[in-house]
Amino acid sequence: MIAKINNLLEEIDTLKASNAEELEALRIKYLSKKGAINDLMADFRNVAADQKKEVGMRLNDLKTKAQDKINSLKEQFASQDNTTCDLDLTRSAYPVKLGTRHPLTIVKNEIIDIFSRLGFSIAEGPEIEDDWHVFSALNFAPEHPARDMQDTFFIEANPDVVLRTHTSSVQSRVMETAKPPIRIICPGRVYRNEAISYRAHCFFHQVEALYIDKDVSFTDLKQVLLLFAKEMFGAETKIRLRPSYFPFTEPSAEMDISCNICGGKGCPFCKHTGWVEILGCGMVDPNVLELNGIDSKVYSGYALGMGIERITNLKYQVKDLRMFSENDMRFLKEFEAAY
Repeated sequence: MIAKINNLLEEIDTLKASNAEELEALRIKYLSKKGAINDLMADFRNVAADQKKEVGMRLNDLKTKAQDKINSLKEQFASQDNTTCDLDLTRSAYPVKLGTRHPLTIVKNEIIDIFSRLGFSIAEGPEIEDDWHVFSALNFAPEHPARDMQDTFFIEANPDVVLRTHTSSVQSRVMETAKPPIRIICPGRVYRNEAISYRAHCFFHQVEALYIDKDVSFTDLKQVLLLFAKEMFGAETKIRLRPSYFPFTEPSAEMDISCNICGGKGCPFCKHTGWVEILGCGMVDPNVLELNGIDSKVYSGYALGMGIERITNLKYQVKDLRMFSENDMRFLKEFEAAY
């Protein structure tokens, strides 16, 4: 055993390598799990007991010298590489190409900024929700069409669990835990079981707002809507409210804005009406307040909700909703200067 160790020591002292490949071959030959030194380590158990101490010391010395030799050769290559490097260290680095924000993110941030200046704070909630927060707490009757499988994604193992169809579920979560005054906006992704086309998708994004306090009126809602429209689409924008129906608001309305493409004169985009629908709104139904633990005799409030894709379409005239989720770099590059 000692003779083998001495022979390996002589070999290691004379090791040479002209390139990194040869050096790696030497490392494998002597230091790898199947290398010569590891083979000696495996034979160590056969050494006589009175020789184990001396042989063990020599083996450790052999392994250390082999590692030192390989490292010294490696440092030699490193120094040679540095001396022959033709990189000009004084040259300016290549400019890092900046990415772009997604158009939906741009518009979402703009909506949040407008409502933040009006005193609204952001509230968020889970995308996988229960029936109570998505429907029941918002005054949806058991037979309401939105509960039908045609619109909602249900979890097969537990029909009480759904993918939220609107961010109103965040409003119900806030109402049941917070005391008025409540002034929140709820941005997020929602899901509906719809066929994917240029005008519809199985997932999209919403921003909803909720304000609850004493003596809140429809006039307060109208002023907020008018300010939002002018901030988002320009100072000349006009709004129009049309009666509508939503289970969680009463009275309810849909809001149109004067077409920002033709200025209200009429064009194919607004179907020659001069108006484009952008959101739904209304006064929070007293039943919703009571279901969420708020005294409807003391407090009132309004709620509104809009699709971010819809607002983005109006601002940037994107005609196909599928483009928002396809990650086509040619499409995304068009928004480099937006923010």
